[in-house]
Amino acid sequence: MDGVVKAWVTGWVVSRGAAAPEHEPWGFTIDVGQLAHVSRHVFDALGDDVDEKAVRQVADGVTGAGVWLKVFQDPEVVGGWLGEGWWVDPEPGFLMTVPLTTATTTTTPAERPAAPAGYRLRTWTVRGVTRMLVAAPDGSLAARGQVAPTGATAVFDQIETAAAHRRRGLGSLVMRTLQAVAAATGAQTGVLAGTPAGRGLYEALGWHVEAPLTSAKFVGPDAG
Repeated sequence: MDGVVKAWVTGWVVSRGAAAPEHEPWGFTIDVGQLAHVSRHVFDALGDDVDEKAVRQVADGVTGAGVWLKVFQDPEVVGGWLGEGWWVDPEPGFLMTVPLTTATTTTTPAERPAAPAGYRLRTWTVRGVTRMLVAAPDGSLAARGQVAPTGATAVFDQIETAAAHRRRGLGSLVMRTLQAVAAATGAQTGVLAGTPAGRGLYEALGWHVEAPLTSAKFVGPDAG
């Protein structure tokens, strides 16, 4: 998919309420404004097209803790490009897409997976971002997710199921509901950055991997 990184960045900042991305020669810089996530640099290239020199130059210019890099290449490769003070998540993420077509969105609410008895579902939309909550019978969080449509694409974000409530179809319920919401806005393609734990669920729902994703955070040379 052409422009998949730009689509992910555009939807992610809407989903998280981050600052508008600043365009760079190599990609995008996003100010997030959190102590452990001050800003992030996202490289607009996939796999073997990622420019090692550009990644090294950007990484070497980072001096403050809490700055992240998002590079669409394997962590074993990117880790060798980064100097002292960088923590690299050893598990690769995955940039994934799905066509929001009849195959993924035409089920009616009655046809979608039902939550187990006693679970409570709620969906609401604020400033264009739709969130879904699945609460357990005791009121605790069982599953959640959100989607930010931005025209032809929609970014799915913060999809999670609590450990005690997995393998009950809750993740599928959240995803199918949000996919239908996104399609109803006119979005044609879904985009997300998934974890290894979530990849199987997404692929079962028709998503496919565009590229691996390395997440790295600058913690400072004295952080151990």
